[in-house]
Amino acid sequence: MKLLHEEITEKIIQSYFKVYNTLGYGFLEKVYENAMAIELRKNGLEIKCQHPITVLYVSEIVG
Repeated sequence: MKLLHEEITEKIIQSYFKVYNTLGYGFLEKVYENAMAIELRKNGLEIKCQHPITVLYVSEIVG
C-alpha cells in the first residue's frame, strides 16, 4: 500500500533520527529546530522556520 506523502515523511523521519543521534538530548528546543532545518534542507526539502499562523480560540485570534 502506497502512503500519501511517503517520500517526504521518510525524509523528515530520517532527519529527526540524524539530529537526535548526533546531538542527543538536553539542549533547548531552538538548537534542535536549527539542526532539523539544516538536515531537512540537506534532504532536499524547502522549509520555513517559525512561519506565522493564526490560531483561533472561540472565534477569537489568540496567536
